[in-house]
Amino acid sequence: MPNLFSVEGKTAVITGGMGQLGAQYTRALLENGVKVAIVDVNINKKNVYLASVAKHPRLKFYKVDITRKQSLQDALKKVIRDLGKPEILINNAALDVPPGFKGDSSGAFEDYPESCWDKTCAVNLKGTFLSCQVIGGFMAENNGGSIINISSIYGNVSPDQRMYAYRAKKGKPFFKPVSYAVTKAGVINLSRYLATYWAKKNVRVNTLTLGGVFNRQDKEFLKEYSCRVPLARMAREDEYNAAIIFLASNASSYMTGANMVVDGGFTAW
Repeated sequence: MPNLFSVEGKTAVITGGMGQLGAQYTRALLENGVKVAIVDVNINKKNVYLASVAKHPRLKFYKVDITRKQSLQDALKKVIRDLGKPEILINNAALDVPPGFKGDSSGAFEDYPESCWDKTCAVNLKGTFLSCQVIGGFMAENNGGSIINISSIYGNVSPDQRMYAYRAKKGKPFFKPVSYAVTKAGVINLSRYLATYWAKKNVRVNTLTLGGVFNRQDKEFLKEYSCRVPLARMAREDEYNAAIIFLASNASSYMTGANMVVDGGFTAW
């Protein structure tokens, strides 16, 4: 029986591949025989997350602004030249505001800057839309593929602002921004739209919705977050890799338009 989870020999494009999770997906795909193209607005091959694989022969880096269609079109040509026709697209690039952030974008909704709204929507929604249009569109005309759009639990439920109340007690109020929740919700329905639109073109489009990932957050936040999760902790950075392999492989061949939630049970309560 063939290995349903095999992705060996395929070519994958990962947006935002220089980040903590993008690097994890990159390593997981490389370990499974995939040729990987990282597209990111900031390319740094000495990035701590990718240090162990930066010189891998099946890994290429492309400086791309995903909010510009021409930038993506130029990158696609280079990916095809260097690695072959992409069959996997992981739309991972996104702007977020972590709980330790300081600045206008972490203030109250009433004072949330229009410029922050525009910038977040440009990357999280427009960037995902354009990446699907350019790379997904290519897949639709070239034997299909799998698109994995990365969303967040805050695309399914509203951020629980009570988690951040401890910041106000320290004189540093923090609110999880509205733009992150709205754009991550939009990603989920973009996946549904494209799943039905490209179904006859053999392009499967699914959302992978993630819970919070441990990244040296302060103790107060870790306590507040963990008490809201049935598994009582944040995710390790490698705990989404198996879901990526599943969605990219033929193991999920009858799955499209779905929202796969991996969050330790956060949204079950």
